[in-house]
Amino acid sequence: MKIKNIKNLSGIESLKASRPWSFAVIAVIYLIATALGVWTFLLFVDMAVLLRLFVADFVATVFVWLWGVIFRNSSVYDPYWSVAPPLMLTGYAIYCGSSSLAVVLMLVAVWYWAIRLTGNWAYTFPNLNKQDWRYDMYKQRFPRLWHIVNFTGIHLMPTVVVFLAMVPGFLLIERTASCQVQADLWTWAGFFVCVGAATLQLISDTQAHRFRKVHRGEVCTRGLWSLSRHPNYLGEILMWWGIYMIYLTAVQESQSWQGIVIPALGAFANTCLFIFISIPMMEKRQMANKPAYAAYRKSVRMLI
Repeated sequence: MKIKNIKNLSGIESLKASRPWSFAVIAVIYLIATALGVWTFLLFVDMAVLLRLFVADFVATVFVWLWGVIFRNSSVYDPYWSVAPPLMLTGYAIYCGSSSLAVVLMLVAVWYWAIRLTGNWAYTFPNLNKQDWRYDMYKQRFPRLWHIVNFTGIHLMPTVVVFLAMVPGFLLIERTASCQVQADLWTWAGFFVCVGAATLQLISDTQAHRFRKVHRGEVCTRGLWSLSRHPNYLGEILMWWGIYMIYLTAVQESQSWQGIVIPALGAFANTCLFIFISIPMMEKRQMANKPAYAAYRKSVRMLI
C-alpha cells in the first residue's frame, strides 16, 4: 500500500510538471472560484452591498487557497490579483445596470490592465511544481506558522488590499446607476493614468524579459529600468490611483470629506504594500544575488 501511494504521488508530481496541465487546472479552479463568488454574492441579499462583495471575494480566495494547499504551491493564487478585479467590477456593473461613460472607461482600463498583467503571469508561469521564491522564503523562515502565514499574508492580505483599491470603482458604479453622472476632467484624467500605468508595466516587463534572455544574472539598466528601479511596480501603484481619480467623477459638491478620503484608502494601502513590503523584499534579494545592484541602487531612484 505504501509503495502504491508513493507511485501515485510521483504521478501527481509529474502532472504538476506539465505546463499545459497546470494551466488547465488553474483555469478550472478559477472558474469554480468565480461561480462560488457569484453564488455567495446572490445568497446574502440582506447584507450591505460592499460587504456582500467582500464576502464573495473572501470565499473565492479561500477556495483558491485550499487548492494551493492541496498542490503544495501557493502560486496557485498568483493570477488572482489580476483576475478578480475585472470580473468583480464588470459583474457589479451588470448587476446595477450601470453603463455610463465613466463606468465604461473604467472597465476598459481595468480589462486592459488585467489582460496585460495576467498575460505576464502566464508568460512567466512554468508549472505547478514551481512556487514563487517569496513563498519559499516565508515557508523556510516560519515553518511552524507556515499555514497561518500562507493564508493571512500571502492570500488574505492581498485580497483585502485589492478589494479596498476596487471600492472607488464599486462606488462609481453604484452612484452612476442611481443618478446621471457626466464624464468630466477627472474621468478622462483617471482613464489616461490607468492606461498609461498599464502600458508602463507592459513596456518595463517586456524590456526586462528581453534583457534576461541575453544577460542572465545581470542587472537590467536599460530602457525604463534606467529611470526607475521598479517601473513595473510604479505602474501598479498608479493604476489604482487612476481608478480613484475616475471615481471622483461621481463625487458631488455637497459630498462630505469622508466620501472623498475614505475611498482613497485602497490606493494608499496598495502604495504602502509596494513601498514597504514588496520593493524592500525584492531589493534585498537583488543585493544578495547581484553584486552590481548596489551601484545601480545608488544611481537610479526607486520609483520616480
